[in-house]
Amino acid sequence: MEEIRIGIVGLGRLGRIHAENIALNIPGVSLTAACSVVKEELDYAREILGVEETYISYEDMVNSPNIDAVCIVSPSGFHTEQIRLAMKNNLHVFCEKPIGLEIEDIEKTVEIIDSYPGLVFQLGFMRRYDESYRYAKEMVDSGQLGDLTVIRCYGIDPSSGLESFVKFAGASNSGGLFADMAIHDIDLVRWFTNKEVKRVWALGKNAAYPELDKVNELETGAAMMQLEDKTMALLVSGRNATHGYHVETEIIGTKGMLRIGAAPEKNLVTIYDGNGVTRPTSQHFPERFREAFYNEMGEFASCIQENRNPNVSAYDGLQGTRVAEALQHSIDIQDIVDLHPVSSLK
Repeated sequence: MEEIRIGIVGLGRLGRIHAENIALNIPGVSLTAACSVVKEELDYAREILGVEETYISYEDMVNSPNIDAVCIVSPSGFHTEQIRLAMKNNLHVFCEKPIGLEIEDIEKTVEIIDSYPGLVFQLGFMRRYDESYRYAKEMVDSGQLGDLTVIRCYGIDPSSGLESFVKFAGASNSGGLFADMAIHDIDLVRWFTNKEVKRVWALGKNAAYPELDKVNELETGAAMMQLEDKTMALLVSGRNATHGYHVETEIIGTKGMLRIGAAPEKNLVTIYDGNGVTRPTSQHFPERFREAFYNEMGEFASCIQENRNPNVSAYDGLQGTRVAEALQHSIDIQDIVDLHPVSSLK
């Protein structure tokens, strides 16, 4: 296949990561079009990235005869509609997580995606493309840890962004802490175990900003999950890590255990000064998962060129959102929630 021409919708912080990778770093692709309602973002696309076509209307962009695929990095509530519109215009789709916010809407979207087997659809669970997580996955799959018993996940954003999130939460719907943030950890649990979540119990607390109670948002949440084979998973998700961006995963099996990112180290430097002995830490997700974002977009391009499916699917997005919704429901009713198996779309 000749060069893949991609149009992107959404040029916020994450959108710019994808846009720059497509325009500057991924061989065999070009960033041909960009869509945003923010003038400064379209100026950036034209002047910095050399994008030829810019649009305010997403519908206009996907009707362009000059693109082969779209990269969707818009607000979560727009994802399903934009996926469907792209597919109907015969475009390959990369979509950031979550795939959507409403289960029924996601199910309809998965059905539409499945009705276009000649088109590639990939969901943005970038941790599957991080080299450390890939290494751990190979260990698990080869049986080096034995039968898995417990998975523990921490996903905590730096406290430097908490105040701005509080302002955002008062005006917009993030989908909730579990759908917005813990969805990555939920996906890792399913990926490592190849099992579905059967039962959940979630708790939450707003300590630094109790005003989040009024908008039904969480500053910090924790959850216990039981999988269909009785493997246990423990999640801690939050927005208030004072030391930086903290993503950590621990996997315990009958033959051993491993930890990924036990300390969110920035690099291999150790500092010895008046503060003692310290190690710099990662401060945000673009820094920690820079290579993973590059790898996943490279995989999207390769799947289109080789006419194959990526290892993360729309079904993974559906199941992740089902678990996130159950966790939020557990918070709301303050009780354990059982999930019923769904296999018809798998």
